[in-house]
Amino acid sequence: MKPVQVMFDEDILRRLSESDEVKERGRSEVVRRAVDRYLRQREQEAIARKYTNAYAATNQLEDELGGWTEEGAWPTE
Repeated sequence: MKPVQVMFDEDILRRLSESDEVKERGRSEVVRRAVDRYLRQREQEAIARKYTNAYAATNQLEDELGGWTEEGAWPTE
C-alpha cells in the first residue's frame, strides 16, 4: 500500500472518527472501503450506460422483444 494524504472538513472527520466501524477497523480501512465501493459503483454505472446507449442506438431490444409485452400478465396495483 501507498500512503496518501487526504484533507477532511473538521465536522466530517469528527463524525467519521465517532463511527463504530472506524473505532473497530480504523479510519484508513473505512476510507479504503468507501473509495473502493465508490469506484465499483462508477464502473457499474458506466457499464449500464454502455448497454443503454448500445440498445438505444440500434433499437435492438425492441426488435428482440417486440410484442412480448402484450403476452405477459402484469399485476394490478
